[in-house]
Amino acid sequence: MIFYLNGIFVGLLILANIVAVKLFSIGNFAILPAAVIIYIFTYPLIDVIVEVYGKKEARRTVQTGLIMQILALIFITITIHLPAAPVFKEQSAFETILNGSFRVIIASLISYAVSQNLDVFVFNKLKSAHGQKKLWLRNNASTMLSQLIDTTIFISIAFYGTMPIAVLGSLILTQYIFKFFAAILTTPLVYLLVHFIRRKESQERVHTLQKEV
Repeated sequence: MIFYLNGIFVGLLILANIVAVKLFSIGNFAILPAAVIIYIFTYPLIDVIVEVYGKKEARRTVQTGLIMQILALIFITITIHLPAAPVFKEQSAFETILNGSFRVIIASLISYAVSQNLDVFVFNKLKSAHGQKKLWLRNNASTMLSQLIDTTIFISIAFYGTMPIAVLGSLILTQYIFKFFAAILTTPLVYLLVHFIRRKESQERVHTLQKEV
């Protein structure tokens, strides 16, 4: 199951980076990048991996995600600079969608590396203290803290100096409020995945033992 979780995690990361250029609004409350709709699901996945497979496996998943984001950036850059065929009339739109600014990309990579590793660290500390009890607590506590750090680092690096500090603060606050409630809403998903994986792997162990007998 760990291979499926790793594949889904990395796939969501790459997809989030692709759709990040799209902005959507929630009434008059906030304007958010479409990436947040996808990115918020990466934290529950990492929490599930820590819960079932441990801190070491989760850190490996985070590192894989970082490597794949860098590789995606490299290959996207290459494809953007390939000479467009005469029949391809959408080069400008292609560049607009895929060619994010260098500053935003760096902000994204740094915020990802810091926040995801922090999520693993906090979740694992709480798991060491509580065992298998209070999954809801370590899931929400680690995710909410990590999302706050992620949002603050990303917006600060990406937009500092381009807008007033008050506007930066407003962006951080509105995005974090959205992510805060999203963390609560994804808690049942964590319980569901942990239960499913443990049950599945228990069945596989029993099947293996039966074959050996």
